[in-house]
Amino acid sequence: MAVRTLLFSSVAAIITTSAAYAADAVVVAEPEPVEYVRVCDAYGKGFFYLPGTETCLKVNGYLRVDVAGGDDPYTGGHIGGDDDTWYARTRAEIRFDARSETELGTLRSFADTRFQFTNGSDGGASLHQGYIELGGFQIGVNDVLFGSWLGYAGEAIIQDDVIQYGSDSLSSNQVSYTFKGGNGFSAIVAAEQGEEFNGYDYVIDDYMPHVLAGVKLQQGWGQIGAVVGYDSVQDDVGVKARLDVSLTDSISAWIMAGYQSDYDSDSFNTNQNRNWYGLWEGNWAGWGGFAVKVTEKATINGQAAYEEQGTWALALNVNYELVPGFIIRPEIDYTKFGGARKEQAESEFGDDDAIGGIVRFQRNF
Repeated sequence: MAVRTLLFSSVAAIITTSAAYAADAVVVAEPEPVEYVRVCDAYGKGFFYLPGTETCLKVNGYLRVDVAGGDDPYTGGHIGGDDDTWYARTRAEIRFDARSETELGTLRSFADTRFQFTNGSDGGASLHQGYIELGGFQIGVNDVLFGSWLGYAGEAIIQDDVIQYGSDSLSSNQVSYTFKGGNGFSAIVAAEQGEEFNGYDYVIDDYMPHVLAGVKLQQGWGQIGAVVGYDSVQDDVGVKARLDVSLTDSISAWIMAGYQSDYDSDSFNTNQNRNWYGLWEGNWAGWGGFAVKVTEKATINGQAAYEEQGTWALALNVNYELVPGFIIRPEIDYTKFGGARKEQAESEFGDDDAIGGIVRFQRNF
């Protein structure tokens, strides 16, 4: 009996000790609390807090496919080059926007990366925009302000720069300061480095940058603004002014005019450097357009442009949102060339005008 009692006592002690140890083990192995991603509504939709920080991040972009046929409205040649075929380009664009509040205001860093595949050739990756902002100051690479400050040229037209106004395809390293008043007024001053583009070299060659300044007023009826740029290499000036008007809830229109100093018609044929802030042919040029929202999903957009050397450029499209986030935009473009552009079109392609079409498929996210 003594042996049996000792055996049972030993087994009970072992079981009790094991249970206590297991309970301790469970307590020790308890997982840390999970910090879930929180929505950040301070800067608009799509932002979220980076876990463990007070920085808000937004990731968005689009995937786009452009298919075009007919004549090239920029040159008059066939859109497919020497081959009688389509032009096709696929582009993916991803944007990263990080913001946080500091004692000096909102600290923002923005990066816009592009990846392209055009006509069977990999276009590689590029940093389209990449800059830091704090308290109205901005430094980095961004769209040239002479084209972007007033709102490009219609924005809804795909081939809106047949008569060049300072396109968003032109980027430059820059330093700028923007003042924003409480009544819709804003002003900007900037220094830009320039860029090599379309065979022309607009990059500064000493410590003196290209200089730009602009003002605009935005109200419920629309916007009015102007911008002036000084090309420090060519010692030339470019000026633009623009007026946007909302005629009704579904109809809007705009007009824009540009002037550049010391235009030289020989620059088109000799490929010599020209005014960074005046890329149209002639001393002056004008642009205008409209947008009519005909249904909740469809908007008709039109644009007309003219430059002093005699070139007309017309465009008309329909922007149709098939489902939320997915748009289809068929467009027709017509160009009647003048001046040196007419001479080139006639000598190379045997005609002085061009008509072509392009369809854009774009998924925004």
